[in-house]
Amino acid sequence: MAEPRVPVRHVRTPVLDIAYEEHGPPDGEAVVLLHGFPYDPRCYDAMAASLAPEGLRVIVPYLRGYGPTRFHDAGTMRSGQQAAIAHDLLALLDALSIERAALVGYDWGGRAACIVAALWPERVRCLVSGCGYAIQDIARSVEPLPPEQEHRFWYQYYFHGRRGRDGLAANRHALGRLLWTLWSPTFRFDEQTYAETAASFDNPDFVDIVVHSYRHRFGYAPGDPALEETERRLAAQPVISVPTIALWGADDGVDPPPAADTDAGRFTGGYERRVLPGVGHDIPREAPEAALAALRDLLHG
Repeated sequence: MAEPRVPVRHVRTPVLDIAYEEHGPPDGEAVVLLHGFPYDPRCYDAMAASLAPEGLRVIVPYLRGYGPTRFHDAGTMRSGQQAAIAHDLLALLDALSIERAALVGYDWGGRAACIVAALWPERVRCLVSGCGYAIQDIARSVEPLPPEQEHRFWYQYYFHGRRGRDGLAANRHALGRLLWTLWSPTFRFDEQTYAETAASFDNPDFVDIVVHSYRHRFGYAPGDPALEETERRLAAQPVISVPTIALWGADDGVDPPPAADTDAGRFTGGYERRVLPGVGHDIPREAPEAALAALRDLLHG
């Protein structure tokens, strides 16, 4: 029988009412687990259940546009840009009075974790990042990629036009299921597992935030003016100085590991790349023990 889920909590930040789940003692060392698109905190259930008995305070938030997380103001820009997700993470740490945390993330969550580790390293004990250095280089985003990778990014280009936005609005659950299948081709999930996560896509801001994310990263949509300074800093592709283990799924259908480790020079505080055989994009759900091992190695190494 599955373990009962912890209740969803809420914390107020300057922009959002962030919904999150918390496991373990409130005075334990903080670990924040960050999901991506199209996922939600359910991908971390196995990890959270293992970490809490170790005395760690485990925080698993719903990103902006997912689940019960909501904006305070209807007039706030529904930005999905990388700086917005990072500032949400920083604001969450502040609101929960967490001075320093271990960060685990992949996809959008990995990007937020990489940015906070790069720009505010004093707030980060260590980092486990799915797919390595995830900070977008927007200035180079229009440069063509090898055809195989262009093909993998079809969904991003789909969202650049009205047809894609309308398609996401009408078919968000079916589209998410397709992406799960394409990105984790060796992972077998049942409909209940998918439905538990897909419910988070019914957030009223989901479509606007997803579409903005995939337009902004290619320079096709303006960002939030309040985040311009952060985006300027990110344009310099800052190094990450906290101890990091980068996890890559060998079977990842959207962002497979390159044969050569091109990220090594971007990490200056201790770095290791681990490629996981038989694992796709949803690393914490498909390989929780490998993700746990990476985090424990950083915390206790």
